[in-house]
Amino acid sequence: MKSICNGVGIHYEIEGEGPWVVMSHSLACNLHMWDDQAKTLAARYGVLRFDTRGHGSSDAPVTAYTLEQMADDVKALLDTVGVKDPHFVGLSMGGMIGMTFALKYPGVLRSLVLCDTTSRYPAEARGIWTDRIKLATDQGMEPLVQPTLKRWFTEPYLAKGGPVVEKVAQMIRSTPAMGYVGCCHAIPMIDVTSRLAEIKCPIQVIVGEQDAGTPVAMAQEIHHAAPNSELVIIPDASHLSNMEQPQAFDKAMTGFLARS
Repeated sequence: MKSICNGVGIHYEIEGEGPWVVMSHSLACNLHMWDDQAKTLAARYGVLRFDTRGHGSSDAPVTAYTLEQMADDVKALLDTVGVKDPHFVGLSMGGMIGMTFALKYPGVLRSLVLCDTTSRYPAEARGIWTDRIKLATDQGMEPLVQPTLKRWFTEPYLAKGGPVVEKVAQMIRSTPAMGYVGCCHAIPMIDVTSRLAEIKCPIQVIVGEQDAGTPVAMAQEIHHAAPNSELVIIPDASHLSNMEQPQAFDKAMTGFLARS
């Protein structure tokens, strides 16, 4: 399904019935990043997954995006679908959208699961994003596939290959280059650590033990800044902890949602 939300066509899928869980994916992925989790959750919840602007089957405006815009997209989607009192699960960029949403729309979320994400990037990291913008603009997404896979999976898991790695490679490859660029303008601007105490709903912070992109120290920073939070470190996982270690991830997430 697709609806105009905040002026942008947003593609989404709904499965299951019950309390709502909204799922927001990583940069250069799409809603299918959550296939395994959505199947698990749909037995007890109504699951709303969507492609962030610039990704998947959603529209990809050729401009710089902001996290506030993407939070507004989510709010418009929730209003369109009629979602009330949802849990929100976001990984990497999805977690950044979740934090931005929770601060901009206080009281809307029942709980917040922040996976392999950060509440702040140091200023010196912005050059990395400038380089990625230039690469995608000049050459498209293909040169980004292998370097991204190396950051997102542990070395042994990546070496084995298999359908999960190929699925992620294809998601990266098929992401509209200008949608990727639009989001790369937004991501390095995240800086909400000092405001996390304003979020009143329960928060779970999940991170892969070997996450190189948003390492454990960044998850710990969120946990320490958010009084209503708990921290879960997933062994033998890197950035896409939900895909590399789905059983451990799902156990942590479903346990938290049941308590929240």
